Amino acid sequence: MQITEQNHLKYKNRINLGSYYTDTKHVDTVWDFIEPHIDDDFIVLDTSCGYGNFLQKKSNNNKKIGNDIDEVAISSSYKNIDDACLFNHNALSEVSRRKYKINENDKLCIVGNPPYNDRTSIIRNNIKQINFNIDNNIKTRDLGISFLRSYDKLNADIVCVLHPLSYLIKKTNFNLLKEFSRNYKLIKGKIISSGSFRQTSKNMQFPIVIALYKKEKDGMNCDYIKHFKFEIQKDLFFKQNSFDYISTYIKKYPNKYIQADKNSILFWTIRDINALKRNRTFIEKASSNTIVVDKKKLDYYIYIDVFKRYISHVPYYLGNCDVIINNSLFLKFKKYFILDSLFYQPKLRQYYAQFDFSQTHYKNLAKEKIQLYLKQLLGEHYAN
Repeated sequence: MQITEQNHLKYKNRINLGSYYTDTKHVDTVWDFIEPHIDDDFIVLDTSCGYGNFLQKKSNNNKKIGNDIDEVAISSSYKNIDDACLFNHNALSEVSRRKYKINENDKLCIVGNPPYNDRTSIIRNNIKQINFNIDNNIKTRDLGISFLRSYDKLNADIVCVLHPLSYLIKKTNFNLLKEFSRNYKLIKGKIISSGSFRQTSKNMQFPIVIALYKKEKDGMNCDYIKHFKFEIQKDLFFKQNSFDYISTYIKKYPNKYIQADKNSILFWTIRDINALKRNRTFIEKASSNTIVVDKKKLDYYIYIDVFKRYISHVPYYLGNCDVIINNSLFLKFKKYFILDSLFYQPKLRQYYAQFDFSQTHYKNLAKEKIQLYLKQLLGEHYAN
C-alpha cells in the first residue's frame, strides 16, 4: 500500500482542519483491528479521508467511500485510489447516510484519523478557528469529539479511528461524547504518541489511541474506561485504575469563595501531567488560576512541585492523567520530597523549621530517594 503524505495545506489551515499524514503502520493497525469484525458486505467509510490513505487497502472486497471538506485532498484521492466512491462534503453538517448514498440497512464500518482541534486549548490558540457549519446536536468545543458523535448519527456498526486518549480518560471530555458513549463500547485500544505524526511538536507529545468501537446497546461509562487495558507495546499495557491520583487528596482548581491574603500560599491550577510541564507550581500573585493552599495539606502541593522537576521519568502516555501518587509510599518518603522542594522554594521553610539546610549533601540524598520512590510508583512505566 502506497501511503501519500498530505502536504498541500499551509500551517494555519492544517491546524484548523486537523490534517496530518498518518503513518503506514497506523493505517495497517486500523485494518488489523477491523478485519476480524467485518465481512465483504460491510461498507468502509472515511468521512475525513484526506488523500485516501485508509482506503487504499486492496486485499478485500468491501465497498469503500471517502469524503473530505478539502477539495484539493479529494482531487488527490482520485489519483491514489481507484476503487472508492469519493465526496467533497462537510462531514459535520447535515450528517446522514443519504449524503454518502448509503442505505439505512447497509452494514457500516467507519475508519480514519479525523481532525482533533480543541478550540479552548491554549496550544496554538491564536490561530485556531472553525469557519464551517456543524450540526447543533453534535457540536462541541473539539472537532474530534464532534466527529465521534457524527458516527453515532450515521449508525455505524464498527468504528476504528485515531483520537486523543483524553477523550476517554478525562471525565469532562467523556461526558461530551454523550450518545456515542451510550451506544458504542471500546473493545480494543492501542496508544501511540502524537510525536509519530510529522509536522507536530516533539517536545510536548500526548497520547493518541487507535480505538476500535463496536455498537452495543449498553455502551460504556467512565468506570468501564478506568478498568480498560490499553496496549502500549507488546507486553506493556496501561490501565487508568492501576494508579491513585493527587485529586484524591487535594482540590485541583481554585475555590471562588476562598480569597487570598498576605499570609496565603498560592499554587497554580492543577490539570494534568502535560499541563504541569508547562505551568508553574507555587506562585507569588493571585489570579483566576490561583489555588489558595490549605496549609494542612501543604505536603501534597510540595509533592506536585517535586513531581514536576522529575517529570522526565513519566512516559508520554500518562501525560493526560492527573498527577500520580502512591499515598502510603509517599508518606514513607515525604521528608525527602519536602527537603527537595524547600531547596527550590525557600519561602516555605518557615513551615518546616525542623529541617536543617546547612548540609548540602541532603540535596543529593533527596534526589536519590525521590527517584527510588518514582521507580516504585511507576514500576514498568518508569522512563529512564
